[in-house]
Amino acid sequence: MADNFWTGVIVGWLVGVLLGFLLPVLGPLAGGFVAGWIARGGIWNGAKAGLLAGLLGAIVISLLILIGGTVLLGAFGFIAGLGASILIVLAAFIYQGILSLIGGAIGGALHH
Repeated sequence: MADNFWTGVIVGWLVGVLLGFLLPVLGPLAGGFVAGWIARGGIWNGAKAGLLAGLLGAIVISLLILIGGTVLLGAFGFIAGLGASILIVLAAFIYQGILSLIGGAIGGALHH
């Protein structure tokens, strides 16, 4: 079960990122659904996989902003990037995390 869980999280994250650029609301839902479907284990396990897939995306985007800000603007860019990263993680938890959680719960329930 553990192998399926983390595989689901990674694949769901990739699907969410790829579709998120084209379909902002449906991307995280689809990524969460894929994560929950692969992770199996029912609604709660699928929801956890979807949530982690969504949060992983937020963390990766935050790190890219932090690194990019530092490279382009030095210390000021680091501070600005850090502030933006904190806001993105918080916003992503509400937006991307919750949508991915819902998609994961549906995927987990359907593939139980």
